[in-house]
Amino acid sequence: MRTALPRMPRFAPAYVGGVQLGAYALRRIAPSARQRLLRGCSTNVDNLRGGRWGTLAASAGLVEEPMEPPYALLLLAVLGYAERTRGAGRTAGVFAYGHAGASLLVYAGLRAAPDIDPRTRSAIDVGPSYGFNAVVGALAQTLPRGPARTAATGALLALGVRPLLRRERTFTDAGHLAALLLGLALPPGAWRRR
Repeated sequence: MRTALPRMPRFAPAYVGGVQLGAYALRRIAPSARQRLLRGCSTNVDNLRGGRWGTLAASAGLVEEPMEPPYALLLLAVLGYAERTRGAGRTAGVFAYGHAGASLLVYAGLRAAPDIDPRTRSAIDVGPSYGFNAVVGALAQTLPRGPARTAATGALLALGVRPLLRRERTFTDAGHLAALLLGLALPPGAWRRR
C-alpha cells in the first residue's frame, strides 16, 4: 500500500526566494537608482498621502538589503508551516491583512502627529516583517485555549512591546506591534485548518 507524501509548501519558498533574489538584484544597480526605486515602493506618508496605494502591495516584495539567513529561514519556516496547515490562500490573506493593515495604521498615526520630520515622511518602509508578524500572531491564536495559548500570546506581546521601550525606536517598531496585534485579533475560527 502506497502512502501519499504530504504536500510541501510552494508559495512560501517562492515568495521568500523571490524577495531574497530581488534584494541581490537591487545590489547590482546604482545606489541612487536603488534608493529611488525603494522610496517609490515604500508605504511612507508621502506615497500614501499622494494616493499611491499600490505601494501597499509592492512594499511587501522588496527589502533594502538581502535578509540575514536566520531571519530568511524563520520567515520561510513560519510561512511554510502556515501554508501547509492553513492553505496558501489563507496564509497569503492573513499576510496581506497584516501588512496592509499595519502600514495603514502607521500612516494614520504619522499623519496625526503634529510635526513629522521630512525624513520620516519619505522614509523607506519595505519588507515582509509586518505580514510575518500578523501570521505569527494568527498562528498563536490557533493554539488550544489554555496555558499554551496564553503563554504564546504573552511572549509575543512582550517581544512586540520591547522595541518601543528603547530610546532609538522608530515608526516601524510600532508597525511590527500593530501587525502582531492584528494577527492576534483574528478569531481562531477565521483561519480554519484545511
